[in-house]
Amino acid sequence: DTDRVGMIHDGESRFSIKGKPIHHFLGTSTFSEYTVVHSGQVAKINPEAPLDKVCIVSCGLSTSLGATLNVAKPKKGQSVAVFGLGAVGLGAAEGARIAGASRIIGVDLNSNRFEQAKKFGVTEFVNPKEHDKPVQQVIAEMTNGGVDRSVECTGSVRAMIQAFECVHD
Repeated sequence: DTDRVGMIHDGESRFSIKGKPIHHFLGTSTFSEYTVVHSGQVAKINPEAPLDKVCIVSCGLSTSLGATLNVAKPKKGQSVAVFGLGAVGLGAAEGARIAGASRIIGVDLNSNRFEQAKKFGVTEFVNPKEHDKPVQQVIAEMTNGGVDRSVECTGSVRAMIQAFECVHD
């Protein structure tokens, strides 16, 4: 339920500063050392897991990997465009790789992300800032009509439109 307007199920905030409530996002988003959360928002972490890495990966990697495998469902040999190569995008790319996609095109405004993205299965990279035409047109030309699947991982409405429009008919 994303319509909770920054409160947990009972309509109360769990956070405050100097007595003033602080709202949260989708149940809990916090940099607090301790907080109260619903049991459905808790995942046990292996005590041997390196916390300096676990906190960065968070839910984004598993969510996007699952969304790619279970919703986009690329088939072996298909092409996939991944918009945004942060932690969420890397999870989507890994999902496409696991599914057997033959071409995984990473799209990001930061060209420095391509090298890391290769480790997650990205085979080609497009930086929209490096082209004079819309990125969806660039991808359509690269793939002779568009990709089979596209996953948007930035939250940008513009990127959502581009991701939709780069998929072939």
